[in-house]
Amino acid sequence: MNRKSTVIFSVTLVLASLLLFGVHFIIFRDLHHIFIYTLHDLAFLPLEVLFVSLFLHRIIESMQKKQMLNKMNMAVGMFFSECGTGLLQKIVELDDDRKEISGKLLIKNSWKRSDYREALIEVEKLEGDLNLTAQSIMALRELLISKREFQLRLLENPNLLEHEDFTDLLWAVFHLTEELSARSELKNLPDNDLKHIEIDIMRAYKLLVREWLEYMQHLQKDYPYLFSMAVRTNPLDRNADPVFH
Repeated sequence: MNRKSTVIFSVTLVLASLLLFGVHFIIFRDLHHIFIYTLHDLAFLPLEVLFVSLFLHRIIESMQKKQMLNKMNMAVGMFFSECGTGLLQKIVELDDDRKEISGKLLIKNSWKRSDYREALIEVEKLEGDLNLTAQSIMALRELLISKREFQLRLLENPNLLEHEDFTDLLWAVFHLTEELSARSELKNLPDNDLKHIEIDIMRAYKLLVREWLEYMQHLQKDYPYLFSMAVRTNPLDRNADPVFH
């Protein structure tokens, strides 16, 4: 509502109130009664303002926050479905220490909040020992380049500005995409360059695992049927199988 509309709306309400007071006086001819109830209503006005500003505002704010969280979680879900799970799977395959971290991230239906907290602590300790080859880097580059437009669309999503950790992940993945796509030749890269690429991959790796855990916890709480599928296709589990046995 612009300023002009606000003024018109306010004047209309004031005139309507005066009109109703006038009708009341014409019918009952009791100005004293009008003043008593007007003062009575004014006495309750601060309490009404308090109620609206504190309680209703918080309720509305809570509802808006919940809607925004739902939108953010939908975007996170799209990311993992379209790009994140496949990327995580490829990076895990490069990690010579994957058995150690994977064994601690085999999520089960019985997991509680404390289990996720412990898993997140393990992720912070993640160092990794990546076995980079020209072939593995090329496969990673092909995947990332094929998803570049999708990454850009996610970065343009205003709802994700409230989710700093996920935004950091997107930037890390996008940076890795740019680094790999900038190299026309991936064979016989200098050791210093391989080390630089490894650092970029590890940055994305840690953020990917952390956000994946957060997303899995969300699915377990709100979408158990999606959680069941995600557990059976765990990218950190080499024995993952979507088929029920």
